[in-house]
This record gives sequence, structure tokens and C-alpha cells, in this order.
Amino acid sequence: MIGRISGRLIDKRTPEILVEAQGVGYEVSATTSLWASLPATGDEVSFCTHFVVREDAQLLFGFIDTEERLVFRELIRVGGIGPKVAMGILSGMPAMDLMQTLMREDVTALTRIPGVGRKTAERLVVELRDRLEKLDLGVAEKGREHLANANGNLTDPLREAESALVALGYKPQEAAKMLAGQDFSSNPDVADQVRQALRKVMQK
Repeated sequence: MIGRISGRLIDKRTPEILVEAQGVGYEVSATTSLWASLPATGDEVSFCTHFVVREDAQLLFGFIDTEERLVFRELIRVGGIGPKVAMGILSGMPAMDLMQTLMREDVTALTRIPGVGRKTAERLVVELRDRLEKLDLGVAEKGREHLANANGNLTDPLREAESALVALGYKPQEAAKMLAGQDFSSNPDVADQVRQALRKVMQK
């Protein structure tokens, strides 16, 4: 399987890009987040991919990071969701936002994504909610990376959780407020504490 491509960006015409790597030009369908992060043509690029082989085609899909690819791979496990539909979902809602939406089982928000009807949205919630633990791994990991870069210290679960929320786009003051009152002494699981904080925000 082709899991990553590094090479020279030849062309970018949303949603597809062309990358030359060791003399071979790869046509890749890119998510909106990857496409928006691309440099000028002629520059070097490197990104994660997922390779799909069908009877009538071989397709490459590109992602900004491994977390986005993980969400894509979970999506295509859902009945009736193929690679192109999954790419459309990720282009309509960033991976982390999608994860939070699934976590709170917000069918209405999912139907706002172009091409996703109510039945599809309900199926996504039903089939993915039991796998949220896997989808959540990136939250804690982002927090750990952020904290390690800032302090080189991973001993404080509260600080890890705050860093995870910052990595998701919340301001430090917002993250601290979201976690206020949560008992880290009896439950030091950072991912679980982050999920609780997100649920409280979504319920308001």
C-alpha cells in the first residue's frame, strides 16, 4: 500500500493534485485541509495517503496528517460510505470537528455537510459511536506533543488535557475553564477528561 508520498508538486486543481516522486507523477484526490496547506507548484511536499484498488481504477487519496487518514479509514468502514463520499465528508467538516460531532451524536450538524442526508448521518452515528475511543486517540496524542514541545514534561494530567484542548483550537483560558471542577486525582485518563469537557461544552 502507498501510505505516504514525498515529491515535487506539479499541479493543484482542487480537489486533485499532481505530485512527481522519483520520476513518477501521482494523481491524488486531496481533502480540503490538505489542499489549503499546499505550497506553490514546484515546491516539495509530503503527505499521508490511502491507496484504493478497484476492478476499474487505482485511486490515491491524500490527507494532511495521520489523524485525518484515520478518520477516513473509519468512515469507509461504514455501510454505504465509499472513499469518495468519505472524502466529501472530510472536505465538508474537518476531522476533529467531525469527531466531536459524532461524539455528541449531532445528526443535524452532519446533515449540513453537502451530500449527507439524514439517513446517512444517522448511520454514521450508529456505526461510529462505538469506535469513538479509537478516533479519540489523536486528541490525547496532540496534547502530549504540544505539552512536550512547550515544557518537556508529561507528568501533570490536567496540563496534558489543557494542551489537548489547545491543540483542538481552544484558547488556553477556554481550555482551563472547560476543565475546571473535573477530578483528575481519581481519574487521570487525559482522553476521558477531554471527552467530558467537550461534552459539557456541546450540551450548553
